[in-house]
Amino acid sequence: MSSLEQTEHDVQARLGVLIRARRRKLGLTLQELGKAAGLSVGYLSQVERDNATPTLGTLAQIARALGVPLDYFIATPRAEDALTRAETRQRFSVDGSSIVYERLGTEFPGNVLSSFILTVPPGYASETVSHEGEEIIYILEGSITQVLDGKEMVMRAGDSLHFRGNVPHAWANPNDEPARMLWTGTLALFNAANRTALGRPDVIVGGETKQKTSRNRERRP
Repeated sequence: MSSLEQTEHDVQARLGVLIRARRRKLGLTLQELGKAAGLSVGYLSQVERDNATPTLGTLAQIARALGVPLDYFIATPRAEDALTRAETRQRFSVDGSSIVYERLGTEFPGNVLSSFILTVPPGYASETVSHEGEEIIYILEGSITQVLDGKEMVMRAGDSLHFRGNVPHAWANPNDEPARMLWTGTLALFNAANRTALGRPDVIVGGETKQKTSRNRERRP
């Protein structure tokens, strides 16, 4: 196993077990957790049974609903300062997900941006979502098919898109090669906002989900 593969393996969490254990500790039913997280009971059941794996944004919704930070479920790389080096930047993924994330941003008082480089495998497709805040996508390599408010557009290397998160959106890589894109947005994924207690109305995180359909291919659930 290469050092990169070992790093990715080390930071992956056993999501289903952890989510179920936390939910039961709080005395929540799947219905109650689903309502708080804005997700269907069927989907949460699949996540707990490791038949589906949420992407980072959706996992943040679950974490918020369970009253824990996102790093409760994944060992997130923590930036020591504002500078990251390409050759030493840590990479991680959500358990079972084939998307690899590189965290670019750091935390300081008042910061509102999160930023990642995503490596998206062939065949990946997200669900359609909407949420508060805004997003900027910039394609680094390959191409991504983006759907924004029902309009489909193919984005290639060098293309960018800036939009409000409350506009329904989804994206996919229908190609035979991986794609890499820079994602920047105002979704608070790692900071203290995710420590919001269960029942607070200020849901700040949205995201995409994906379901396992084979070892190498994912699609919308």
